[in-house]
Amino acid sequence: MSGVVLYDYWRSSASYRLRIALNLAGIPYESRSVDLVAGAHKTPEHLALNPQGFVPVLEIDGQRFTQSLAILSYLDQTRDLGLLPKDPAERAHVEALAQSIAVDLHPVCNLSVARFGVGQSQGGLEMGDWMRHFIPGGLRAFASLLERWEEAAYCTGTTPGLADLCLMPQLYNARRWEVDLTPYPRLMRIEATCAAHPAFAAAHPDRHQPS
Repeated sequence: MSGVVLYDYWRSSASYRLRIALNLAGIPYESRSVDLVAGAHKTPEHLALNPQGFVPVLEIDGQRFTQSLAILSYLDQTRDLGLLPKDPAERAHVEALAQSIAVDLHPVCNLSVARFGVGQSQGGLEMGDWMRHFIPGGLRAFASLLERWEEAAYCTGTTPGLADLCLMPQLYNARRWEVDLTPYPRLMRIEATCAAHPAFAAAHPDRHQPS
């Protein structure tokens, strides 16, 4: 082991992003599962690692980092992953595309938020209803923003970028909750390309499900 430790959960979208990036960087790491369903993220032990009670937490280079987008930025800058363009304006556009999922859509579909919303419905909603209400709108917005770029193998070019690392976990989540993805053919083509990439394939939740 390299001394790099990733505290994650197999179905966590934010953790999935980090696994892809670590694989792209060729960084071996020790995975320590934090069972969100069992509430392990709220234990004193995990709160000592991240007071927000979230995953992922990454220990690398003598540092302990939280927040997936911040960690992705660190890895991109220190390992030259090419996740973001150098041009400031183009970089801002790519970040906006990625954040439309990571900052706007993902938090609404966070397990704790969805559970609260379903609970407040007093039986009027099930978890799938919540997800199928919010996910399509987020994907529509992402697909519309994506039109700024000519179609390529990945979201914004010929190599994996930040938007791809945010899109793939969200598509996994969409499939889990039986969201109709037929309105998004370009996203499906990008998904197929990413799925064939070894770094993405090795990060897939099915490869990290506890036995």
